[in-house]
Amino acid sequence: QVQLVESGGGLVQPGGSLRLSCAASGRIFSINAMGWYRQAPGKQRELVAAVTSGDSTNYADSVKGRFTISRDSAKNTVYLQMNSLKPEDTAVYSCNADGLWKSGSWKYPFNSWGQGTQVTVSS
Repeated sequence: QVQLVESGGGLVQPGGSLRLSCAASGRIFSINAMGWYRQAPGKQRELVAAVTSGDSTNYADSVKGRFTISRDSAKNTVYLQMNSLKPEDTAVYSCNADGLWKSGSWKYPFNSWGQGTQVTVSS
C-alpha cells in the first residue's frame, strides 16, 4: 500500500559527508513519523534519527551534532544529512514510515520499510 525508496548511500572517507533520501509513495493519507535505522554486521538494528509530522526530531546519542534529519511533507520524503562520518557509522541504513493509507473512504494504518542502502565509511 505504501512503498519507501531510499537513495544516497555509498563509500565515503572518514570525516566525509553523505545525504540519504527516502521517498514514500502509494495510497498515502497521512504520515505520522519517518525515521532512519541502521544495522551493522553482527549488531542489532538501531534508531538513528526520526522526525514526526510536527517536526519533532529524535537522534541516537552517537550521531547527535553530526547527523540532521529533515522532512518535506509535500513530497512525503525524508532526508538524513550525515557529516563527520566515522568508520563506526558503517551499516545498512533503512527508512521507516508509519501513518494511514486510504482505500475509498476507508483508512488503515501502515508501517513500511525501505529496502536499505549501504553506507561504508573507510579510507
